[in-house]
Amino acid sequence: MSDQLVAPPPENCPGTQSEMSGKSAACAGCPNQQICATAPKGPDPDIVEIEERMKTVKNKILVLSGKGGVGKSTFSSQLSFALSMDEKVEVGLLDIDICGPSIPKIMGLEGENIHISGQGWDPVYVQDNLAVMSVGFLLDKEEDAVIWRGPKKNGIIKQFLKDVYWNDLDYLVIDTPPGTSDEHLSIVQYLKTSNLSGAVIVTSPQDVALIDVRKEINFCKKVGVPIIGVVENMSGFVCPKCNKESQIFIPTTGGAEKMSQDMNVPFLGRIPIDPLIARSCDEGKSYLITHPNSEATKQYNLIFNKIKETVNNK
Repeated sequence: MSDQLVAPPPENCPGTQSEMSGKSAACAGCPNQQICATAPKGPDPDIVEIEERMKTVKNKILVLSGKGGVGKSTFSSQLSFALSMDEKVEVGLLDIDICGPSIPKIMGLEGENIHISGQGWDPVYVQDNLAVMSVGFLLDKEEDAVIWRGPKKNGIIKQFLKDVYWNDLDYLVIDTPPGTSDEHLSIVQYLKTSNLSGAVIVTSPQDVALIDVRKEINFCKKVGVPIIGVVENMSGFVCPKCNKESQIFIPTTGGAEKMSQDMNVPFLGRIPIDPLIARSCDEGKSYLITHPNSEATKQYNLIFNKIKETVNNK
C-alpha cells in the first residue's frame, strides 16, 4: 500500500498497516487519509519477495547526498569498478535515479536493453563480475524524459529489488538521486528487513552543498540507516602545469570534515578535481584503470578500502 501514498506519512502516523490507519484523529487532514482507510491491511507481500531476493546479496551500500551535482553517480560507478577489480568479487550497481539515469553512460552501456528470463530480469553486464540495472535501459531513446509521479517511481524501485536476478553478490551499490524524497523513502523501506549495510554520503566542500548534506545525514539517523561515512568530492584542484593547488569550491565553514565532526559521523576522505574523471565517465571507462597513478585514484582507493573494511566488519 505504501506505493500508493501521495505524501510521506506524518510523524504521528498510527502506521499505514494499522487497523486505525486513516481513521484515527492523527489522520485528519493527511493527504493519504482516504488511501489508508480503504487499502487492505497487513504486511506487503512484495517485501517478502524482496527479502528472499536479497538473501544472496551480502552487502548493500547506498550512495546518497542531499545536493545534486556533487558526483554521486561518478562515485558509485568508480566504487563499483574498484570492487570488481578483484575477479573473485561479484558486484552489482543499481541506479534508482529514475528521472536522471546517468549510470548506463558512465558504465559504457548505452543502448543496452534488459532481457527477461525464467529467473527474472537479467541485469546488463559490464564484465563477468559487474552487473548493472537502471531505468535508462527501459527507455527507447537516451534523451527521453521520465515523467513519473511518486507511486510509479516507487513501483519500479520495488520491481528492481524483487524481480532482478542478481545471482550471488558480494556488494550491491545503489546510486540514488539528490534529496530525501520518494526514492529514498522507498529504498529504505523495502530494504528495512534485508540488512542494509549503510550509506556513503557524498558532498562537495562549499557550504551551499553542506547545508543539504546535513539534512541527508539527519534523514539517515531518523530512518535508521547506518552511516558508513562522508566523502568530500571535488576537493581542491592541482594544476598539471605548475602543481599548485587551488580551492575551486572554497570550504568556508570547514568543509565536510568539520561537518562530520560536528554531526558525529565518520569522515572517509577527499577526492580532488581531475578533468580526466569527467572524461572517463563520458567514455564509459574506469578512471581507476585508465589513470592508476593519479592523486585522485590514490584517494579513491583509500576511501574504498575504508568502506570495505566498515561493511565487512559489521
